[in-house]
Amino acid sequence: MKKLPILLCILLTSILGISGCERAGGTDNFTAPQNFRDYWYNGKAEISRYALDQVQYGAVNPGEAVLIFVTEDFRTDTQVKLESEAKDKATSVLKLNSIRRFVTGIYDYSLYSSVFTPINTKKYEHSLKVTMSSQDWCGQVYNQLNLSGNKYDVMVRSYFEKNANEDYKIDETWLEDELWTRLRMDPQSLPKGETSVIPAAYAARIAGQKLEPQKAVGTLAAYTGNAFTGKALQQFSLRYPDAKRELRIVFEKAFPHSIAGWEETYPSRGKELTTRATKSEQIQSDYWSHNAPGDSTLRNQLGVEGF
Repeated sequence: MKKLPILLCILLTSILGISGCERAGGTDNFTAPQNFRDYWYNGKAEISRYALDQVQYGAVNPGEAVLIFVTEDFRTDTQVKLESEAKDKATSVLKLNSIRRFVTGIYDYSLYSSVFTPINTKKYEHSLKVTMSSQDWCGQVYNQLNLSGNKYDVMVRSYFEKNANEDYKIDETWLEDELWTRLRMDPQSLPKGETSVIPAAYAARIAGQKLEPQKAVGTLAAYTGNAFTGKALQQFSLRYPDAKRELRIVFEKAFPHSIAGWEETYPSRGKELTTRATKSEQIQSDYWSHNAPGDSTLRNQLGVEGF
């Protein structure tokens, strides 16, 4: 595919609302609601920075989190971003890149997850792909889940002996990783009551657990606490009774359901502690076009520190 001249690219992005000068919409004859198209197909990503207090090693550790939401065309056969003319094999997804960085004593952690959730949830009930990489001073871990038929193909590659090389299948069900993208589309579609959920890949890494379905209970209600701020906040809670873990995502009731923050309570070295992330800044940007040294002003605006 020939590259478009930059001025034409900017013009098309403005008029058609395509992301990164690429078409977004797929070819499965599905049309999202107008307010969704206006917000998510405007040629920009939504980037939010959160102050993070992350539980690890029986302590609450300082850090930051960044959530990057953006739409793109995604091949359903090879499950990668569409960069060719094979539009008949693509569907539009809401992608989330989630980054958590925090310090534990002398060394630091970086947890990076990506989830690819089709906009057409009637045709695709669950996300097509999730990846997660974890880096710390001990070593690295990489997980990948790909939906194939009614099974997820799970691949784990790890520095640690316990799960150094694993390849297995698990039945298709809810993914904790996809709650964030589904929430942005329609909070009412989230799983409520007793259900089966595959925990988030980053959470399984921190807990040293195998990625497999667990019993969970989902609840959607008004947020009544005071740790987060926003307009008419709601809270989605997912509780894992056996693991004694609970995730609580707080977001604005009105579209586009901006995420104010989250809490995650679980046992760590014999103590029940709570991770908390609180939003400090949010911008919309075609960040892929801002990779020169001078564009660091946008990074300063977002307040991203890095480690």
